[in-house]
Amino acid sequence: MRIARFDDDRIGVVVGEGIVDVTDALELSAGEWPPVGMNRLIRDFALVRPVLTQASTQGLGRPLSEVTLRTPVPWPNKVIAFPVNYHDHGREMQAQYRADVQGFFLKPPSSLSGAGEPVVLPAVPGREVHHESELAIIIGAGGRDIPRADWQAHVFGYACLLDMVVRGREERVFRKAYDTFCPVGPWITTADEVGDPAQLGMRLWVGDELRQHANTRDLVLDIPGMVEMASAVMTLHPGDIIATGTPAGVGPGTDGDTIRINIERVGEMSVDVVQGTNGHTEVFARPYDPPIVKQH
Repeated sequence: MRIARFDDDRIGVVVGEGIVDVTDALELSAGEWPPVGMNRLIRDFALVRPVLTQASTQGLGRPLSEVTLRTPVPWPNKVIAFPVNYHDHGREMQAQYRADVQGFFLKPPSSLSGAGEPVVLPAVPGREVHHESELAIIIGAGGRDIPRADWQAHVFGYACLLDMVVRGREERVFRKAYDTFCPVGPWITTADEVGDPAQLGMRLWVGDELRQHANTRDLVLDIPGMVEMASAVMTLHPGDIIATGTPAGVGPGTDGDTIRINIERVGEMSVDVVQGTNGHTEVFARPYDPPIVKQH
């Protein structure tokens, strides 16, 4: 099942090239603050699934081309990201550590955006903003100290994710925290539809240029390990997002670009890149020192 959030906080089931609105059928309040309708749907999925299944058999609803797809879970308790989780990316960035021994960092939920919204580049002249293609794991049943063997019982589904970053050597979270720096979408594909996520092909293009091409079998810390490690430190809640890390091939996105990410059995998301006027900070007024030179 593919579940999306669209327009003004409506929730729908994606059927073919259309979307069936289930907001009212699930007695969710579009426009509520905070926007936690999707969190409740995920928490109560076993109870509400018959409603969603029935909706998916009642025609195509509205064409996807006529709606604006938003980030599926706009108010997660946390977004957990694992850095340097592919050896080839570690080599290209000359990183001496890997995710299995380094741990994770957190991105703010305010950085989330959706497939129908652009990445807005901050006003940081002289700095590049890079794309990082990643698989998003959406937590279903929460928990603490989840054993590796039980990881599947705690995963609701998957989505495409772009971890955007101002390239530099300053604090990682500072460089990754701008609004729109975490596009997720275009929808959540439930775990039963994806099956085993251990061998999912992933590609990213900027325009017509293929920049990143990898497979989740090459992860340093695999998905069971990420769930185990994150829950060893923090209680996971329904709707929490885990970003699995990026493979090699990261590079700049500039004004006017379109970034497209495709993950096998999960979906495909395209987002435009536009130059914004906000976000200036003296921290980024200084150039790289020394410059970062990617290795191959």
